[in-house]
Amino acid sequence: MQKTKDIAIIGSGLVGSLLAIYLRKRGHEVTVFDRRQDVRKVEFSGRSINLAMSNRGWSALRKVGIEEEIREIALPLDKRALHVNDKPVYFQKYGKEGEAIFSISRGVLNRKMIDLAEETGAKFRFEEKVWDVNLAEAKIYTGESEKAEWQEYQFDMVFGADGAFSRVRHKMQRSSRFNYSQNFIDVGYKELTIPANEDGSHKLDNASFHIWPRGEFMLIAMPNLDGSFTCTLFMPFEGEVSFEKIETEADAEKFFSKYFPDIKSDISNLTRDFFKNPTSAMVTMKCYPWTYWDKVALVGDSAHAIVPFYGQGMNAGFEDISVLDDLIEKHGDDWETIFKEYQKSRKPNADAIAELSYRNFVEMSSKTANPQFILRKKIEKHFAEKHPEKWIPLYSRVTFSNKPYADALAIGDEQREIMDEVMQIENIEEKWESPEVAKMILNLIESFLEKTKH
Repeated sequence: MQKTKDIAIIGSGLVGSLLAIYLRKRGHEVTVFDRRQDVRKVEFSGRSINLAMSNRGWSALRKVGIEEEIREIALPLDKRALHVNDKPVYFQKYGKEGEAIFSISRGVLNRKMIDLAEETGAKFRFEEKVWDVNLAEAKIYTGESEKAEWQEYQFDMVFGADGAFSRVRHKMQRSSRFNYSQNFIDVGYKELTIPANEDGSHKLDNASFHIWPRGEFMLIAMPNLDGSFTCTLFMPFEGEVSFEKIETEADAEKFFSKYFPDIKSDISNLTRDFFKNPTSAMVTMKCYPWTYWDKVALVGDSAHAIVPFYGQGMNAGFEDISVLDDLIEKHGDDWETIFKEYQKSRKPNADAIAELSYRNFVEMSSKTANPQFILRKKIEKHFAEKHPEKWIPLYSRVTFSNKPYADALAIGDEQREIMDEVMQIENIEEKWESPEVAKMILNLIESFLEKTKH
């Protein structure tokens, strides 16, 4: 058993709430601070993206005994549904039979996680903004404004789970030899909604992740339990087709009619949402170290914010907490060693999923409807089914596995080189299922295995 610590968590989002549950199960006193109102008492903001829970997230929830309760608010999606103008909807299976990602409303999940954390005895202090942190002494200072009188709290330890623009990390950035970078992409996003049918059923297939790939921009839709779909429009801020070009309802209606004609019955609803909901930016944020002595640590987006195109932001954050708990089990009260090993093991994987997430935007928006890309995926899937011990597709390594993200990136790069060669075979469209192609792939794999010793 560990010695009981008095621990502060800054941020009541998904990762902060899960961390509270883990630490309470270990017997620690936990207080969670958040500058926002209690999410359980407010309407959703209109700036969310539905979450895609996959293996890493489920593993972290299972370990602390709350998996089944969360599955009750999730819908399984076993395939992509690609909507290309003037063509029938094309479905791509994500993985093997039985493998699926799960669509969950961020707001619904966050409310549930706070409830579960409170049930363990965690205390939540909403509408109490942290303005400063004394890193060496684990003291935090809260107040109504930066110039108002602050309240001081003394803790044994402080965790920053307060997102990409973390106040805790901001304080750590002032310490010596702290590395930090942020990169905003030129694409923003806007939340939209396709409502349920009058009878409460879904208007689109509710076991699919729907994508309308349009090159420089795309629309996605994920189902909710109430029959609606949460849609997200990803588009450049500026340019020929961009958010800045849509200034009036007439502009919006023309845009949706031109690029998304198969959902024209919902265009008036999409147009309303377009002007009601904000346009939000996306950032990749990297930093190191993630810890300060044995007093302060960053988790989730506070340590490694990523763009959402692999659906792994929440899953990576949940995995942070699971890894941290493994180290607590291993090292007991030696928090300095726990923190050192935590950041050393997680940093390469955080960097890897950041890279993979950015690449996946290009794939989703401009490649998924390309015939050559579709053929490439068919070949990979066919070979993986024939030789599962030789080939696990990159998406499956990331989404349906708990193996390190860094390994998935490295092996995925090797697989890409192999497939680049395979796609150069003359008349590959006609002979992709032939023994000749399978033999070539096997030879290339053996060559790579010899070089890399994977």
